[in-house]
Amino acid sequence: MEARDQVLITATELADLIQAGDPLTVLDVRWRLDELDGRPAYLDGHIPGAVYVSLEDELSDHTIAGRGRHPLPSGRDLEVAARRWGIRTDSLVVVYDDWNRAGSARAWWVLTAAGLPNVRILDGGLSAWRSAGRSLETGPVDPPPGNVTVPHDDLYAGSRPTLTAEQSGAGGVTLLDARAPERFRGDVELLDPAAGHIPGAKNLPSTAVLASDGRFIGDYALAQLLSDRGIDRDAPLGAYCGSGVTASVAIAALAATGREAALFPGSWSEWCSDPSRAVSRGPE
Repeated sequence: MEARDQVLITATELADLIQAGDPLTVLDVRWRLDELDGRPAYLDGHIPGAVYVSLEDELSDHTIAGRGRHPLPSGRDLEVAARRWGIRTDSLVVVYDDWNRAGSARAWWVLTAAGLPNVRILDGGLSAWRSAGRSLETGPVDPPPGNVTVPHDDLYAGSRPTLTAEQSGAGGVTLLDARAPERFRGDVELLDPAAGHIPGAKNLPSTAVLASDGRFIGDYALAQLLSDRGIDRDAPLGAYCGSGVTASVAIAALAATGREAALFPGSWSEWCSDPSRAVSRGPE
């Protein structure tokens, strides 16, 4: 199986799986910066059988202090949620959203980091499903409980690499900043207490790895983006954003081309919360 097929699934492929009745869990992870709760939109229309997942409440743990605006959930909490979503050990899990792959990439990262091997992002999101002429259904979906297990001790210890704030600033990896260019430069900052970026980081906005139709760009186009930023093809990579959400989009894009990047989960919101840490402004 090619790397892209291990990360992404097309609307046609998903429709075929649903029609065949294969073991499948579809998760609707609608979230955007100006609409944190995607449930109303989900209830108005979603892919048949899809279960709503709250990025704020189920893919983050806001009881944790000092780890940025979207701290990762514990393994125990994730297992409870995943069983509530109906995920079984033999299930393929397909995640989708309707805004720049942010919600689906976050879900993909969290679930694969927790050791679930068969998780796919719907390439192009909900708009790809609609463009393919596929139908939607309304109202909630309450699936039978799942039986998936998630390690409770240290959820993110092995399946996907992570970086601490200290490692992010140590210079051992090439850091990709997935925020918009104006936030990277420090021209504007509406969400966090300081503007700018981690010294040495390269700006690769998460939207740059998506085509105009919301699908992930291919190997050559992504390699060109990295080359344009002077990034060696063999360089170890890390990624961050404002709070660890949209950086997952960049990581998924890289994974679809066979490249791995570590996530700094707390991202800029954790980095800039400590005034002793250096801040760079302006272009790279």
